[in-house]
Amino acid sequence: MNIKLLCIGKTDDKRLLALIEEYTKRLNHYIKFSIEIIPDIKNVKNLSEAQQKEKEGQLILSKVGSQDHLILLDENGKEMNSIGFSQYLQKKMNGGYKTLVLVIGGPYGFSETVYKASQGKIALSQMTFSHQMVRLFITEQLYRGFTILKGEPYHHR
Repeated sequence: MNIKLLCIGKTDDKRLLALIEEYTKRLNHYIKFSIEIIPDIKNVKNLSEAQQKEKEGQLILSKVGSQDHLILLDENGKEMNSIGFSQYLQKKMNGGYKTLVLVIGGPYGFSETVYKASQGKIALSQMTFSHQMVRLFITEQLYRGFTILKGEPYHHR
């Protein structure tokens, strides 16, 4: 299985980028992982929230293949601890999916079209984080999940 993380807009903070790159490098020892950035929508001042979500949704869905398993990182998604997330990853790998696509939406979340196209939602926390920080958190949690599955000492519990 491959894992692709789709994100709206680039990460400007070089410190966050360095950490994301570090966990991406570590994660690629276990699974093929990539991050794909969808550029921010231009002229958002002229768009309503719904119009912006719809435009972002079209871009998101254009990056998802018909055989991909689409999971949204969403505040209303299923919460789990790190061990539960590692078990979730194992189930996805056992499910025979070629690519698991995790998506971090734009500032207003996802359009109804994207929600309908998805196969599930995950919440990292009930707290709100910047979209740039979520990239680091999900990349680290993916790495942690694979070290748990391999019985490696990164996760202490």
